[in-house]
Amino acid sequence: MKLLGVTSIQVADETFVAAAPSSAAEVVGDRANWRRWWPDLDLTVTEDRGEQGVRWRVEGPVAGTMEIWCEAVMDGFVLHYFLHAEPTVALPTAPRARADRLADANRERRVGGKVMSFEVKDRLESGRIVGGPAIGDPATTDPATTDPAADDAVTANRAVG
Repeated sequence: MKLLGVTSIQVADETFVAAAPSSAAEVVGDRANWRRWWPDLDLTVTEDRGEQGVRWRVEGPVAGTMEIWCEAVMDGFVLHYFLHAEPTVALPTAPRARADRLADANRERRVGGKVMSFEVKDRLESGRIVGGPAIGDPATTDPATTDPAADDAVTANRAVG
């Protein structure tokens, strides 16, 4: 395993969200969420793509680029998370210690990305029955067209579980 020349942090992750892709923009585009998800990073938007996500320039303990890309798939979307950055803090000079520190930094950023992805998933899928259809876009869902049988199933499911 050759890690001596490696200095970058590379994270790529994806999570399926069973909700309308249009619902992603509100959560992913909310700057207050960014501060909570990445409190140690200074983010500069390089491209706001609405329901398709956001791209940033990243500064702080790492410097580089980061992206959330929401790809419409079936009745929901896949939230892709990418971080490509270099540490800005001094790394140990001993090869093994350097490799360990980079591995720890990669792990920390992977876990942070997964925490963010699961929060988006939990928020947007709130109220969805496991195995049921994706949560629709509240702006386009017509309450008059909801299926009473599905409402009965939700009520029965809540009573049992």
